[in-house]
Amino acid sequence: MPLAQAPLPFRMGRRRKTKGRNVQGILLMDKPAGMSSNELLQSVKRLYGAAKAGHTGSLDKTATGLLPLCFGAATRFAGYLLDADKKYIASCKLGRETSTGDAAGEVVYEREVPELSKARLEEVLACFRGEIQQVPPMYSALKHKGQRLYALAYQGIEVERAPRPVTIQRLELIGHGPEEISIALHCSKGTYVRTLAQDIGRQLGCGAHLSKLRRTASGPFTEEGMLTMEQLKELALQGTAALDKCLLGIDSLLPDIPSVQLVDAVAYYLCRGQPVTVPHAPTEGMLRLYNEDQVFLGLGEVLDDGRVAPKRLVGH
Repeated sequence: MPLAQAPLPFRMGRRRKTKGRNVQGILLMDKPAGMSSNELLQSVKRLYGAAKAGHTGSLDKTATGLLPLCFGAATRFAGYLLDADKKYIASCKLGRETSTGDAAGEVVYEREVPELSKARLEEVLACFRGEIQQVPPMYSALKHKGQRLYALAYQGIEVERAPRPVTIQRLELIGHGPEEISIALHCSKGTYVRTLAQDIGRQLGCGAHLSKLRRTASGPFTEEGMLTMEQLKELALQGTAALDKCLLGIDSLLPDIPSVQLVDAVAYYLCRGQPVTVPHAPTEGMLRLYNEDQVFLGLGEVLDDGRVAPKRLVGH
């Protein structure tokens, strides 16, 4: 009987060298109209010379406003912002529906706009406050049998979409004219403002499409501190130090999660994947974790036995 072969020694492959700087943090950008979210991301990434960057939920190309960008380890926590509420200022053009629900599409329905009182507009807006059912538009990034809906729409294919629940926490009329209304909106993730504009128009009996959209808040972030691309280019002329001063800490993504400070001996074991005992820590849920120097380590989760286990760490 042949002798068993000794196992071959384990050979580690070469690590691919990372190109770019190790930039860490959050940058609040004011996306201009006419530029896609990814185009803005790539332009900013090049200015920073960053190795890794991502955005936290795209805005339509025609939309403007707040687009938080994540650099380095911040990309691991971007999902928490994707799930957050958003705020917008939107304008709805009455009397016309378009194929895309916004000004970029072709007009598919046109009707004369009746004289609408403020009371009538308020009555209709009230129908869309709270939890509502919304049918996602065909021109969206949702998938149907592995294909993006917008890809099917560009082929002239329309598929049935199931309505989804979304929550409109605030819907306020802030301006109105003979053929256009402006609204302020605070909504849950997954809300399509284009669809909301279209549904409001249908409820009014004249149709409508989204003519302008500006995002004013995303989770804990607001317009305060946003930078335009022009401002960022000017800062880039001063060097990377000036650019890096614009970055917010990774933990700014998670202000509503309770925090605990770990002594370094405990942090050592937690950062190596081991659950640890943290005196006076909350007894359930997620926790923001910091070391003795108040450096953010990542997120932990309280186990049934009261110990804190690493959930998502900055360095892993």
